[in-house]
Amino acid sequence: MSSGASTTSSPSRTASRPGGRSARIRAAVHRAVKELLTDEAGDPLTIPVVAARAGVHATTVYRRWGSIGELLADVTSSRFSGDIVVPDTGSLRGDLERYAADLAKDLSDPDALALVRATIGTAGEQGASVCRRERQQQLEAILEREQARGGQTPAIERATDAVLAPLYYRAVFTDLALTPEWTRALVSHLLPD
Repeated sequence: MSSGASTTSSPSRTASRPGGRSARIRAAVHRAVKELLTDEAGDPLTIPVVAARAGVHATTVYRRWGSIGELLADVTSSRFSGDIVVPDTGSLRGDLERYAADLAKDLSDPDALALVRATIGTAGEQGASVCRRERQQQLEAILEREQARGGQTPAIERATDAVLAPLYYRAVFTDLALTPEWTRALVSHLLPD
């Protein structure tokens, strides 16, 4: 006996159709978040402030994202999706050195760093997960490729602790530079000669 209710699950808050009004709203809201994070005026990052900057109603933003944490997680996910190409230098050491250098460069960008800090600070574990998900997948791809070449690799947890964790810690929680020498040293500690 059918109750007339649909048995399909509803899309998530951030699911949308490509193109059209929905894509324009998402782009405007994302742009507003990025502008507010780098704005010298220091307006608080709230949904009404983001909506006003984006030129949309706050209810539109609440309906789509629900909270500022969910919005930041979506902006961060969009920002970090595919922006670093997994290097293929022919050696695990070379791949990891290039990967660490590329990630350090990305985290040294003041706009990217402001977004990471806000996402982790506001969205908690959801934000941390978004910030590390793509990077973890890239690191896994490097290790898997080396295994396919017949090489020995450290466990993903060890590589994460040796490369990703210090990069993010230094970028997010200190004012210390992410220098090329420092990033190469991370890889040297992971892969001693």
